[in-house]
Amino acid sequence: MDIRQATPDDVAEIRRVARESLAESYGHALEADLIDSVVERWYGADDLADDLADKDTHFVVAVAEGDIVGFVQSYVVSRREVIGEIDWLHVAPDHRGQGIGAALLEALEAELLGASVERLEGTVLVANEMGTGFYDDHGFTAAGERPINIGGKEFAERVYVKFPDPREYDADLEERTVNGRTVYVAYDETVRGSGGVFHAIYLDTDREERYGWACSCGNVGVVMDTMERLECGQCGNRSKATRWDAAYL
Repeated sequence: MDIRQATPDDVAEIRRVARESLAESYGHALEADLIDSVVERWYGADDLADDLADKDTHFVVAVAEGDIVGFVQSYVVSRREVIGEIDWLHVAPDHRGQGIGAALLEALEAELLGASVERLEGTVLVANEMGTGFYDDHGFTAAGERPINIGGKEFAERVYVKFPDPREYDADLEERTVNGRTVYVAYDETVRGSGGVFHAIYLDTDREERYGWACSCGNVGVVMDTMERLECGQCGNRSKATRWDAAYL
C-alpha cells in the first residue's frame, strides 16, 4: 500500500470511495438518492480541484494495487490557535479493518505538525461506533457533543481533539453581550467559510441553547439558510452545507 498526496487525477476515484464508504456506513439510515446528492454537494469535481489547489488543505490518499482505497482530508485554520480540522476520513468498505485508516491518520498528523498546528480536531456521529472507537484508540479526547440535522433527522455529533503536546482540553468560551443579552462564543466550535471561519454562539456555558453564529470578521448577525449554509452580511464570508462524520473506517 502507498500513502501519498492526492492529485487532480484522483478526483474520480476519491468520489467513488466517498460514495461507497457513505453507503456502507449509512445505507441503513439514508436513502441512496440522498447519499448521491451528498457526494455531489461535497465532492463535486470542481470543489475537489479547488481543495487540492488550496495551500491550507491537506489531502492524503491510500493506494493499493493501483486503486485508491481510502483518503483523509483536513484544513488548517487560524482561530486563537492554529487548528488542523479533519474534515473526512474514508476507507473503502472492502479494505476496512486493515489499518488503512490508522496509516492515513498518521501521515496526516505528520503533515499538520509540519504546518505548526497546535490542535487537531475531528467530528463523528455518535451512532458511528467504529468512528468513535477509532478516535478513542488514536489518542483523541471527546470534547463534547452537538445536535446536527441530516436529511430531516437529528443526530448527535461528537467532537474529538488531540494536542501535539498532551494537555487537558479546555473549552474555549468567551462571554459577550449582544443586543443586551449575555452570550458565549465558542472559539473551539467553528465552521469553515470562504473568507474565514464562523464561531458558534450559545446562551449558556453548557452549550445547550444555541444563539447563532459569529463571523471571524466580528459580525454576529450571521444568517443561516435552509441548507444550513452560513453567510456573513458584513464581509461576504460563506460556508458550505454542513458536512458530517470524519471517520468512515
